[in-house]
Amino acid sequence: MDEDEWQRYVTAYHDARPGITERLFALAETSPYAWLAEPLHAHPGPVLDLACGSAPTRDMLPDTGWIGIDGSRGELDEAARRGRTPLVRANADALPVRTGSIGAVCAAMCLQAVTPLPRVLGEIRRVLRPGGRCAALVPASSGLSARGAAGWVRVMGALRAVHQPWPNPDARDGLAGLLRRAGFRVRSDERHVFTLAIETPRAAALLADGLYLPGLTARRAESARRSLARWARPGRRLQLPLRRVVAEYPAAYPGRDGV
Repeated sequence: MDEDEWQRYVTAYHDARPGITERLFALAETSPYAWLAEPLHAHPGPVLDLACGSAPTRDMLPDTGWIGIDGSRGELDEAARRGRTPLVRANADALPVRTGSIGAVCAAMCLQAVTPLPRVLGEIRRVLRPGGRCAALVPASSGLSARGAAGWVRVMGALRAVHQPWPNPDARDGLAGLLRRAGFRVRSDERHVFTLAIETPRAAALLADGLYLPGLTARRAESARRSLARWARPGRRLQLPLRRVVAEYPAAYPGRDGV
């Protein structure tokens, strides 16, 4: 799947399932979005929420001059329905934002999936003010216990998949290095293992629907929902390792665009 096909797939996926990632993360014992927003609370805005989806971080950053940008009309409609505005429809590699006008960028679960990543990172760098901050949340590719790994084997087996076909797999545990090479100064690189409560058929269905799997047919998806519904039970937990990287755009950077 080339970059254009992938982008069309992701847009169609979110148009059909607005708010899916937020609903899936609501199964966690603590909010991954709150963890992501922590480094931005005291940082001057405005905050640009990149690929914002249903904009769950809007409620956690109420006084920052927040603006959400996403390419999915379905997700933006869901965010607007929840009163999370202002919102702009645009792709992450072509932000309709003035150079040097943003105090912080919030990137929740998107850098492993947006394309082309070098251009996206260049756009983040362009719109940030000198000293501006980027806080990114991505899936970690490490951190599972043996029980956690067995849980994911069960999930992916039900979906008849080995893994999600991320276009940017290095933007997971290797995100800090990618940001450094893009001209950012990394302030922190942390991993936290959240746990999702898979106790009901509804939770099992969210899990089956909440993964990027372009080759998944409707029949196989329904089969996976039924299989995971049988696996769900009170006390069932699924580990979810996530990585939070906080980086800053240096006050002086010789390659700054537009200056």
